[in-house]
Amino acid sequence: MSAKRPPRPKNLTSMKMLGKQLAAARRSAGYTQSELAALVKVDEETIASIEQGRRSLKPDLAALLDEVLQTKGMLSVGVANLPEIDQFPMWAELYMEHEREAIALSLYANQALPGLLQTRAYAEAVLRERIPAYAEEEIEARVAGRLERQEILNSRNPPTLSFVVWEPVLHMGLGGPAVQAEQLHHLHACAELSCLSLQFLPMTSRSHAGLDGPFVLLETPDHQHLAYIEGQRGSQWVSDADEVSRLARKYAMLRAQALSPLESRSLLDRLLGEQ
Repeated sequence: MSAKRPPRPKNLTSMKMLGKQLAAARRSAGYTQSELAALVKVDEETIASIEQGRRSLKPDLAALLDEVLQTKGMLSVGVANLPEIDQFPMWAELYMEHEREAIALSLYANQALPGLLQTRAYAEAVLRERIPAYAEEEIEARVAGRLERQEILNSRNPPTLSFVVWEPVLHMGLGGPAVQAEQLHHLHACAELSCLSLQFLPMTSRSHAGLDGPFVLLETPDHQHLAYIEGQRGSQWVSDADEVSRLARKYAMLRAQALSPLESRSLLDRLLGEQ
């Protein structure tokens, strides 16, 4: 008899929708978050977190809230029908929303190729390196989501895209020789897109402005400039103008230190010739 699998996390988009329903029901009943928390004997922060989609609503609390708010089982039904695969954490969903709408994106990568440039096989190979490991259905869902994001590359009005990638990423060989060869061909095709600039920071470079790790610069349709940093212990949005300016200057230095787009395509040609 196989061991029972632990429950998978709930989908955060659905959690946010359920949280909005709770907030609407609470306001309709005339309660503040503090008053409702006192009635159901939980902390005010618990109610606030559920309404904001940061915390899942448990079945027993949903039933109690249905009773207090007279919502006729609406919250209990919502909990019972939450999708079970959490494809992306909330910070990633927020990033992807900005990514879809951005008019300009600049990305520096030094660990793996950016998701916007990955083939299906390469993306799967990257996700299989995750510790603890993803379940097979989670890998499939995340690969599909990653490929869907790439639709902006061929949209009618694509953003202006700039990538600087540290050359060792090209030599890692994730997934094996066939995956690597396919990925190099894909990079060469991407480099030909008129909306995209692809540059590699060579291993022989004596200057390196990206030692602190990868980051993304983003310009929104209303010309707000943001930055995004992702690490092993979490992610960080940067909206402070001074901090964004520092990262923008760092990216400008990286572009100056990297091979030109033409030289970068020649590097891809050489690597493909070695396959």
